[in-house]
Amino acid sequence: MSAPTYILAIESSCDDTAAAVLLDRKVLSNVVARQEIHEEFGGVVPELASRAHQQNIVPVIDVAIKKAGITKEQLSAIAFTQGPGLMGSLLVGSSFAKSMALALNIPLVAVHHMHAHVLAHFIDEEGYDKPEFPFLAMTISGGHTQIIKVKSFFDMEIIGETTDDAVGEAFDKSAKILGLPYPGGPLIDKFAKDGNPKAYQFTKPKVDGLDFSFSGLKTQILYFIQKNLKENPNFIEENKADICASIQHIIIQILMDKIKMAVEQTGIKQIAIGGGVSANSGIRTTLKETEQKYGWKTFIPKFEYTTDNAAMIGIVGYHKFLEKHFSDASTVSKARIEF
Repeated sequence: MSAPTYILAIESSCDDTAAAVLLDRKVLSNVVARQEIHEEFGGVVPELASRAHQQNIVPVIDVAIKKAGITKEQLSAIAFTQGPGLMGSLLVGSSFAKSMALALNIPLVAVHHMHAHVLAHFIDEEGYDKPEFPFLAMTISGGHTQIIKVKSFFDMEIIGETTDDAVGEAFDKSAKILGLPYPGGPLIDKFAKDGNPKAYQFTKPKVDGLDFSFSGLKTQILYFIQKNLKENPNFIEENKADICASIQHIIIQILMDKIKMAVEQTGIKQIAIGGGVSANSGIRTTLKETEQKYGWKTFIPKFEYTTDNAAMIGIVGYHKFLEKHFSDASTVSKARIEF
């Protein structure tokens, strides 16, 4: 019987400092320190993010190892996010990972952040099925909107992506237009639950193939709000739920249209979603309804594995460890990195 594999995973691509310990595919601990300082600026400030990572990384890793009930000497390898992300934030995580791996004389594993969102589905979690290869993954987050054909753990192909804003930006920028605080995406989801999704009609952008575009929709929403505020200064307050429901409805329709097209083109009926926006209740509900309507099999990760977290870095780290896909101290962090 093979020895147990303990992976320490570190995620620091944006404004969350996260560490996790995995025993093979099972998560023993998954710790995230969120940075609330960005809320007053209405978005992530890179310099403040990297400083906060420096303050958080040691205590977060310490808590993750203690919660896992192991010692650092039992670790088999250290996995870290190489990119994409904010350069200053990535460097804090990679520098710590390199130093610790060197001190413990164990392998270092570099992980692509977006691969981790896709492969989060392979964490052993009771009540959650794993997709079978090949499957279609839709990664939807603040920085990415992609449809990926996943043939194996390390063979993935982007078949559609956004040409401008990501879907998370569309939610957050729409929320900003409505005067909602950052991050506004979850607030749109919250208010939408009490609204009529067909109260206001927005048109879908015309984009060829499987690619997405959200900048035109954002402009459309801006003009719609400005026009109605001129006629009624209380328009937003009086119709907040309906506005949010209508915005959420059009965004979900755009996503679902492209997924349907991807299924038709590839013949693959297994759909897995990941990334922070996959926490949106409207998207989750619609995907489950679509599953029954079209005979798809859909996979939605556990809530804590949707937003940025280290467990998803750990599962990629584990599979790379099995294949001996190791990195060394010369591995550089990359704000942009080939998929």
